[in-house]
Amino acid sequence: MINLEVPKKARGLVNQAYQAASEVFRPISRKYDRLEHSYPKELDTLAALLDGLNTSGEGGAGAAGVRKEEDKAAKGNRNGSNLNLVLGTMEMCWGDLAMLLAMPRQGLGNAAIASVANEEQAERFANVWAAMAITEPSTGSDSANITTTAELDGDEYVLNGEKIFVTAGDRADTVVVWATLDKSLGRAAIKSFVVEKSRPGIKVERLEHKLGIKASDTAVIRLDNCRVPKENLLGSPEIDTKSGFAGVMQTFDNTRPLVAAMAIGVARAALEETQRILAEAGVAIDYDRPANAQPAAAAKYLELEADYEAAYLLTMQAAWMADNRKPNSLQASMAKAKAGRSVVDVTLGCVELCGTIGYTEESLLEKWSRDAKILDIFEGTQQIQQLIVARRLLGKSSAELK
Repeated sequence: MINLEVPKKARGLVNQAYQAASEVFRPISRKYDRLEHSYPKELDTLAALLDGLNTSGEGGAGAAGVRKEEDKAAKGNRNGSNLNLVLGTMEMCWGDLAMLLAMPRQGLGNAAIASVANEEQAERFANVWAAMAITEPSTGSDSANITTTAELDGDEYVLNGEKIFVTAGDRADTVVVWATLDKSLGRAAIKSFVVEKSRPGIKVERLEHKLGIKASDTAVIRLDNCRVPKENLLGSPEIDTKSGFAGVMQTFDNTRPLVAAMAIGVARAALEETQRILAEAGVAIDYDRPANAQPAAAAKYLELEADYEAAYLLTMQAAWMADNRKPNSLQASMAKAKAGRSVVDVTLGCVELCGTIGYTEESLLEKWSRDAKILDIFEGTQQIQQLIVARRLLGKSSAELK
């Protein structure tokens, strides 16, 4: 039976993440929103602490991802790493989304390595800070159309192409690059490669100025005859046209609930701040009375909170399924689609409810509404997630349902 309550053994981790969010992230949130592209040096101590927690096996407060356990003999339900990860991420993003994305060694590339690396690779790349490079100038949410190439030359792959919107692409020391081994074979030939920034041929072209998450750097990266050892290919080098895109796509089964968790944290922050502001204005939320018997502001707040709760439960379900060895690709996309849309609706709704306070820098509400939009875009846009969900529910292939 599925249990979506926070397990007792995770409560200590959740409290640690909350303390970090409230004492480290939140106080400097506005400062680095204004200082775009400036690295928050205050994060170094916290990053070292998270490294220690992850090494000890007590991790989860960051966003570095978890290993997929293959234990076919194991049976029954358990609360594990994925649930810890989303719970910790929710708390950290309650503090500040951009700060979490700016944390050393807590990038989406780290989550990708954790998801698909073999044991040797997991150990070799254990201490890197990895960004993830998927999107290209001519390829948006449809990752199957990737044009960056990887050609085997002796014991090395030679990578050529351009990647855009790479989160932490400038600060990270390593980039997980998606590239195709053979364009003629379509999505089955797309693989992910760990590319150290110290290698010749990889260059950060520029940093983007963005609507939100300004404390996190977003880069354009060019690969020009960049050579990496063949051992840096994550997963199998074989091109299996039957399994298609499954190899690299399993990364998203871990990272999409993670992005959904980020959205949950931001939405909760906005709701709590809005409830405080409404209370100061004399508007109390009464959970014992129907919405239509309360002030319009209270009724709207309850509507936003219900949207948040639905996204929260879907995210917990996706994480729980991963921990209990159940296929969760559908649930991962559902959680990401719902949470990405909900956090935008919730934060904008909160700005509206709070009027001038919500629209000015007197509160963090306007910042959260700007930060929220990226959560509906990266790791697969809202429209792509809905398409994936429809394909799985209807049993259609990507060729049958576009």
